[in-house]
Amino acid sequence: MRRDVSILRGCQDILNTVSGSEGLKRVRSLHQKKYRDEQGLFLVQGRKLVEELMRSSYEVVAIHATAEAAHELGLKDAFIHPGHQLEKLGTLESGNEVVAVVRKPKVRSMAAPAPKGMVLALDGINDPGNLGTVLRIADRFGAEAVWCSEGSVDVFNPKCVGASMGSIFRIPVTYGPLPEALTRVHAAGVHIYKAEGSGKDVFDAELKRPSVLVLGSESHGLSEAVRCEPGSSIAIPNWGGAESLNVAMAAAALCMEFARRNR
Repeated sequence: MRRDVSILRGCQDILNTVSGSEGLKRVRSLHQKKYRDEQGLFLVQGRKLVEELMRSSYEVVAIHATAEAAHELGLKDAFIHPGHQLEKLGTLESGNEVVAVVRKPKVRSMAAPAPKGMVLALDGINDPGNLGTVLRIADRFGAEAVWCSEGSVDVFNPKCVGASMGSIFRIPVTYGPLPEALTRVHAAGVHIYKAEGSGKDVFDAELKRPSVLVLGSESHGLSEAVRCEPGSSIAIPNWGGAESLNVAMAAAALCMEFARRNR
């Protein structure tokens, strides 16, 4: 159900920083991680994503839109701008008709999944498009959360938010020391599965829940610290000539098998 933006606006002092001419500069600054971290805000852009946002529990601070987009989306309290100004405000190549300023959610801990649950853990992922796509995969296959190792790409990067196609509003993402988290949940009885080319064929492996599926980058694979953690190594079989898959493709293939086993 769509919510009225006027109900969601944050404190007036924050709102003032994203409304006037100086405020528009602050909005543009959210293209950069440094300022997203400083202000605790990020951008959601485009009609589809803003519609997804309005159905979520995320707190909207302000929305900037063209008159046409605001009318068609029912954004009664949006700040109205001409299209050329919105093009400068957003990061999309085209379609910058509506740009929302949103407060980041509270930081979550890397909590163990539920008895029948699964978490995806990403080790050293640097591409925002890949991370956003992994969020869609986690959302599609019912994962509870996505964990990212320290130094991984920012989930609130505009490219990541866009690639998630709204899944960012449903899948919590936590950053932290991944090896420590794996040690802790393994001790609590969670099954750890590490995606590695040298692992056991996933179709022959025994897949148990609760579980954490750990994936590394296409370029570097899993870090040494994660490889040394307890758990089972699993691999996607190769019937052709492709040497590797990117992290999103690998996540989709492995999550499909985990889901099939859990039907």
